[in-house]
Amino acid sequence: MVKKIGSIFFLSFLISFQAQEKTDDLETIEIQGKIISTPYKSANQNITIITRKEIINSPAKSIDEILQQIPGMDIRRRGANGVQSDIGFRGSSFEQVLLLLNGIRMNDSQTGHNSMNVPVDLEDVERIEVIKGPAARRFGQNAYAGAINIITRVNPGKRVKISAEGGDYESYGLGINAQIGNDKFSQSLQANSNSSQGYMYNTDYEIRNVFYQGKLNIKDGNIHFQAGFSEKKFGANGFYSSPAAKDQYEETQASIVSMAYQQTFGKLRLNSNMYWRRGQDMYEYVRNKPEIYRNMHIGNNIGGEVNSSYTWRLGITGIGVELRKEFLASNNLGDRERFVSQVFFEHHFSLLDKKLTISPGISWANYSNEGNFFYPGLDVGYHFNSHHKVYGNIAKVHRVPTFTDLYYSSKTEQGNVNLVPEDAVYTEIGYQYQNKNLLAKVSGFLRNSDNAIDWTKHSLEDPIWYAQNVGKIETKGIEIEWNHQLIHWLKYSLGYTYLDNSFKQSGEFVSRYVLDNLKHQFIAKLETRFLNHFTNELVYRYNDRLNLGSYNLLDEKISFKQKDFTFYVLVNNLTNTHYTEAFGVMMPQRWFHIGFSYTININ
Repeated sequence: MVKKIGSIFFLSFLISFQAQEKTDDLETIEIQGKIISTPYKSANQNITIITRKEIINSPAKSIDEILQQIPGMDIRRRGANGVQSDIGFRGSSFEQVLLLLNGIRMNDSQTGHNSMNVPVDLEDVERIEVIKGPAARRFGQNAYAGAINIITRVNPGKRVKISAEGGDYESYGLGINAQIGNDKFSQSLQANSNSSQGYMYNTDYEIRNVFYQGKLNIKDGNIHFQAGFSEKKFGANGFYSSPAAKDQYEETQASIVSMAYQQTFGKLRLNSNMYWRRGQDMYEYVRNKPEIYRNMHIGNNIGGEVNSSYTWRLGITGIGVELRKEFLASNNLGDRERFVSQVFFEHHFSLLDKKLTISPGISWANYSNEGNFFYPGLDVGYHFNSHHKVYGNIAKVHRVPTFTDLYYSSKTEQGNVNLVPEDAVYTEIGYQYQNKNLLAKVSGFLRNSDNAIDWTKHSLEDPIWYAQNVGKIETKGIEIEWNHQLIHWLKYSLGYTYLDNSFKQSGEFVSRYVLDNLKHQFIAKLETRFLNHFTNELVYRYNDRLNLGSYNLLDEKISFKQKDFTFYVLVNNLTNTHYTEAFGVMMPQRWFHIGFSYTININ
């Protein structure tokens, strides 16, 4: 495997300088920070952008599936097509990644299992910004190992797009996306429904999303409103508890309502928002028999923030304040709440004729139940010219336990009210080369965690998982990415990540999450266009996980597009691989999908 990977990289290097055509233009994209937005090319962090074009051509059915195509990301799915997934970055747990929707926090204070309950379909996504590495000083809690910002699209014009699909296991999907507006005020409404009878016993699902957004352009700014609702109902065969629990069932809901305001006044830029997120989670140990065991959790997060940045002769200075109240009502976890106050400060300046850029920053957070935390950090970058740059960053991060970590109790899990917040120092250095045809990156990173939180057993025979501070963990690794438009009809990308997790405390235990990371990960994509109207994309993934072994996956999508009509055939797991990504849950084998969409333009 290593020899094959090395050969591919060497071949790519030899042919890269023959490129003639332009790739997707990333130079015009600004990474949407909380207080300071940064052009992608100037960012001194490892950032990946998934563009609209990549989303359209990808053989992915949901947001979590397209995130699997990013090196360093570890998406541990239970089921398919976005049913339930845990997001990890470079060996992190799913609680250590922050998910944003147009800059609005979507994480659930109950548990990170619900973070991917996002009320948007891939059809409504303009791009996805993935910040690898610590982002707590910019975004706060959960941005421990990285942050993901899903940016939706609302464009001028009047059009209605309808879509439908069908596939194996009696799966189907129906969707509608309507846009209306002009350069002053634009609106969009998206609704979709997907269901399947399941690829094995008790893996059926129903997923429904409704999402509205409006954008009002004002002088040197805009006002953005969004409201969405997501509902998932699914059989959870072996998802939790133990693989023998084949009759589990779950229903989740997520709602978001927010309003954001952005405006520039000369050298001063203001950015503020208010939001409300509601989450509901109903779990039955035996489906349709709530009298045996049933959990119901309802959580509400209400918050707002005001951020500003000012450009002056010594650079750009930003400051922000966020206030948030988290509520939870649960028959298992009890009635819980906490109030969170955060203050953010960041300064960006450059030296040596703007070749050297430096961004120090710090944030302070107060949790009403856990106390005060400081998140300092520093990003440094040196641009040799418009194509070559090196960068480095270092930051300290914390994560407070979720309500599940603290209070959950069942026959197979026991929370721990004595847990203390976990913290880490995260460092990374990297090199990036970018021109119109090629983007190449290589980086090395180190994360030293203390008081890491995990669910553990004393032995495999122990029936109960306990939430514990398991001690010190050193995570180190390297990451390589290569994205290349070879000629106008051929584009490919390669990515490799190596991880080494070292536990620094004596005593043996069985880890449920923290020490179950990917050790080797290789991703390759090949996109071809032919006969004017056809696009074909192949995605290959090799994952080698510490405790679950290795497996190879191949996904394929061929699309036909002419004017307002699109038709596609998509095949997941083309090679019919037997594999599991989380907790021993068997994933689907080969799964065919066929679908179409048609856009009606209204004059």
